[in-house]
Amino acid sequence: MTHFLILGHAHAFHQGFPRSDCERDAKAIQTFMLMSNDSPFAIPTYRSACSALSPKGFASGDCERDAKAIRIFLDDGHQLGCSQSYAKNMGLYGQRVGAFSIVTGSKKEAAAVESQMKNIARPMYSNPPLHGALLVTKILQEPALKNLWYDEVKMMAHRIILMRSVLRKNLEELNSPWKWNHITDQIGMFAYSGLSPEHVDKLAQQHSIYMTRNGRISMAGITSKNVNRLSEAIHHVICEKK
Repeated sequence: MTHFLILGHAHAFHQGFPRSDCERDAKAIQTFMLMSNDSPFAIPTYRSACSALSPKGFASGDCERDAKAIRIFLDDGHQLGCSQSYAKNMGLYGQRVGAFSIVTGSKKEAAAVESQMKNIARPMYSNPPLHGALLVTKILQEPALKNLWYDEVKMMAHRIILMRSVLRKNLEELNSPWKWNHITDQIGMFAYSGLSPEHVDKLAQQHSIYMTRNGRISMAGITSKNVNRLSEAIHHVICEKK
């Protein structure tokens, strides 16, 4: 019998992907995998998590809710691997703090897997800096700090959600010829604006506003002080005649 390792994102929270029914999708996928006897490997992306100890939070602002997809797989007995990072959701991007977790069927199997993982890690980095990892450990092990972190992640996520709404509202009130519902339909730190590379170049040259040439906007960089200027600049470049 052929076995497959299913590689997927638990949620592409930071990339501006459309909203979806996380629980429904996860249940459908795990049911298929149980029938086919495949193994999942989840990459929950930058602000990710696979357990209650390291929830995401960037999608809804609710850390427990954002971790639900992976818990569905765990509750149904899948032996999965999960790659996760605390770079952005703890403000430790320069530390590159993260973890790779694997669920195994026995202590013997766990020891064998750990040995193989160490063989892979040793030639790459062997002994990484501990500063960021110790900070994460401290926060996750102390209930008061962990709850404070939950609250701060929620505040951050809700601010980004608000900026999405304001940006869309501004563009619609400017009588933009485009529809902008995709700005609020997406989730996470980034938004795919629909702007062309030419539009992006004009934003940089004429308005000193910068984004990647595929039109991806960093929503975390939008504030109540600059959202009006951004809206007007986007409106200007899309309405400007060639």
